[in-house]
Formats: sequence, C-alpha cells, structure tokens
Amino acid sequence: MVDSSLKYHLQSAKKNGVAKAEMAEVITQLGFYAGWPKAWAAFNLAKEVYNEPAAENAKTNGNAGMDLAAIQETSMFPVGGENVNYAQYFDGKSYLNMISTEQVVIGNVTFEPGCRNHWHIHHADKGGGQMLLVTAGRGWYQEWGKPAQELKAGDVVHIPANVKHWHGAAKDSAFQHLAIEVPGENASSEWCEPVEEKEYNKLP
Repeated sequence: MVDSSLKYHLQSAKKNGVAKAEMAEVITQLGFYAGWPKAWAAFNLAKEVYNEPAAENAKTNGNAGMDLAAIQETSMFPVGGENVNYAQYFDGKSYLNMISTEQVVIGNVTFEPGCRNHWHIHHADKGGGQMLLVTAGRGWYQEWGKPAQELKAGDVVHIPANVKHWHGAAKDSAFQHLAIEVPGENASSEWCEPVEEKEYNKLP
C-alpha cells in the first residue's frame, strides 16, 4: 500500500523530465530500504503514470499471452540487447539489461515466449543465492525435485544458495524479471543441463 499522494509526485517527476528508466532505477534502489512490497506498489503506480494507455490495456488483457512488444511498451525497465553472452545456457531467445553492477548486481532479463534458462546453481559458502522480481508477462520457476510454480508480475522468488533451479517464460507469453544476485562468500554459478523439452511442454 502506498500513500495516495505518490501518484501526484510521480506525475510531477514525469512532467519535469524524469525518464521512465530513471524512475525505475530510483524505485529499485529504494526497494532495498523501504521493502519490496512497497517498491512493487510504487512500480505499479509508476507504470500507470508513465504508460497510462498501455497499462490500462495490460489490466484489461491480463499477463497471459503478452508478446515482446507488449512488455517493451508496459515495463518500467528497458529490455536491453540480445543476451548473447549467456545464449548457450538458454533455450530460446532472451535479452539482458544490467540495472546495477555495483554493490548489488541486478539484471533485467526478458524471455521471448517459450524461452527458459538451463538448470543452474548459485553456489556460496555463506549468504548468496538469488532473488527474482517479476515485472511483466507469465513464466515459471522450478527447483530440482519440486513442481514448477507459475509466476506473474508482482511475484517475488527467493532462491537459496546451492539450490538447483531454472526459470523462464511460459509457452504462450513473453516474461520479464529482475535477477538480483545476493552477495555471498566464495559465490559462483554453475550451469547444468537444459530443461527437458517434454517436461517443459507439460506446463500450461
């Protein structure tokens, strides 16, 4: 829940030249201090202010079935360029825009429909792991040995260190999340095998 005056302040910021990407960075940084539930409420309000026609359309149609163009139009975060450096660890096409590379590493990852990354593990001796903050579309997250869970805008996933998992888009929708690397001791990432096609295709 956010104070009703926030919309006025967001509208004033937009009117005075604060760009959508700049506002997204501000709210992202404040999320670490105010808490992510409040940050998400602020993000949703900012989306309405910066993309009012597109935001209303997204509300009407829901998150399922969003294509890449719809995510580019409605998301607070730029999609970025094709994720070529990690393409070998993805099935399908993804895009990466680094939001922060200092203090806390935050990447905005966008998946085309059907795209998902391979099973992987974020190792750490202490601390570590990853957080996913879903910003648009519909997707999936699964830990090894557990059923997949559906993800939609506003969902937050806490991934402990040393847990094998994957995440990506649903078959019928593009998908976008912020991937936050939780600082840890001797942290590293291990990429494993792809998600089995037949298992992925069982997901609705």
